[in-house]
Amino acid sequence: MPPRKRATDTAPSTMKELKDTLWKAADKLRGSMDASQYKDVILGLVFLKYVSDAFDERRRQLEAELIADGLDEEGVASLIDDRDEYLGSTVFWVPEEARWEYLAQNAKGIQESSGVEFRTIGQLIDAAMRGLMDENPTLAGTLPTMFNKDNIDQRRLGELLDLFNDTRFTGDGARRARDLLGEVYEYFLEKFARAEGKRGGEFYTPAGVVRVLVEMLEPYNGRVYDPCCGSGGMFVQAEKFIEHHGGNATDIAVYGQEHNERTWRMAKMNLAIHGINAQLGDRWEDTFSQDKHPDLLADYVMANPPFNIKDWTRREDDKRWKYGVPPVGNANYAWIQHIISKLAEKGSAGVVMANGTMSSNSGGEGDIRARLVEADLVSCMVALPTQLFRSTGIPVCTWFFAKDKSAGVKGSIDRRGQVLFIDARNLGYMVDRAERALSDDDIAKIAGTFHAWRGTESAKGAEYANEAGFCYSATLAEIKEADYALTPGRYVGAAAIEDDGEPIEEKIARLTKELFEQFDESTRLQAVVREQLGRVG
Repeated sequence: MPPRKRATDTAPSTMKELKDTLWKAADKLRGSMDASQYKDVILGLVFLKYVSDAFDERRRQLEAELIADGLDEEGVASLIDDRDEYLGSTVFWVPEEARWEYLAQNAKGIQESSGVEFRTIGQLIDAAMRGLMDENPTLAGTLPTMFNKDNIDQRRLGELLDLFNDTRFTGDGARRARDLLGEVYEYFLEKFARAEGKRGGEFYTPAGVVRVLVEMLEPYNGRVYDPCCGSGGMFVQAEKFIEHHGGNATDIAVYGQEHNERTWRMAKMNLAIHGINAQLGDRWEDTFSQDKHPDLLADYVMANPPFNIKDWTRREDDKRWKYGVPPVGNANYAWIQHIISKLAEKGSAGVVMANGTMSSNSGGEGDIRARLVEADLVSCMVALPTQLFRSTGIPVCTWFFAKDKSAGVKGSIDRRGQVLFIDARNLGYMVDRAERALSDDDIAKIAGTFHAWRGTESAKGAEYANEAGFCYSATLAEIKEADYALTPGRYVGAAAIEDDGEPIEEKIARLTKELFEQFDESTRLQAVVREQLGRVG
């Protein structure tokens, strides 16, 4: 029988190979458990495989470094297990029985000795997860330990390990490995969100929507906060934005909170994979009932709160309700005011909301919105295309807030007393019949318009101008005249119709003639149909 192939013997997997392999892995368990369970199994194994591969690679690098320094075999052995050499390279310490090679060798379970009970592969993986959490405090309470449950087929789980054993997440350096696995992890979050339908929206925000927030806010440095962080997508996109623009991801400090236990664990794993040291609280918790960061004042807040929550923890004397007490049956304006309460003196925020928030007057929401406008906190409103969220048909918009819109604060143009309205409903393209996505050009158009309006450095000297049908800079007086409705369509007007050279009088006469001709044809066809029906009778 040929020896079992080691993961270290294979060439680095391409992104397509990784995605294909891992989706096949998901298929192996799809029939035996629901989507949320197999999500935990697959993402947990992906994480375990990554930390083990990264550990093995760092171990080989360290061995080469020690040999290059002239150490003999005994000297290498005495230093190869120095944990600081791993942790200092942002590599988790992996105890021996949590290493992938050990698990792969025992994929069918293990009988350690005649007097010891047989241990299933599920038990071994659970022990590996606990070992990782014990040895790495930042992973405490994060990893799933449910691999030995009755509804998990141990034979299939062993086959799953065999499939993963041919997949590598290393080979081009730790940073590239992290990027590779991070992309795989995000790919699976998206796939699982689609599989779970409406529930999937609890942990996944489409990447295009997140990018609109990030590209508008430009969180280069400072404190970044998300009060309903889901699986951490806002933070991951913020890190990608910083690196894309040549910055250093360590210049931001990340704070988040999530009320769902499973989602909180996913976020912890996702951010660990991306090397993001995030403060997500010591456990999952509802932001309204227990704020895990009570003293935080953030430079940037990015959030996609759950829309139109009817059952939420509400206290009328909450100090966050500075602009009015939100209604009992809808938490939208509670989220908005919580987010504003978290902004530092010159902080800014981007929030995804249901379209109804822009014009609703029920439960005092109109009064709250009016006070927000009069306090000059709203900087920009963007109406987004429909069908961006597969999990909901509710049309969405993005609110942007700024504590200070004067010149010199994140922009060279004084925009106090003004709000930019962008109607982006006609942008995007259909991915399939059910889902629309924003292209890079769409996102650049939205963000570029805002930066030109604000006069930021990234605008590169581009001057802002109102564009009929797309954008308009309104004064607070104009907004008050519209009864504080913040729907962009009210302000941007209709797009200019291209002049085709035909005089308007001639066009009206021609179209009128064509219309009457169509009426005549319709009358003729009705007579024919009546005649045919009469013959049938």
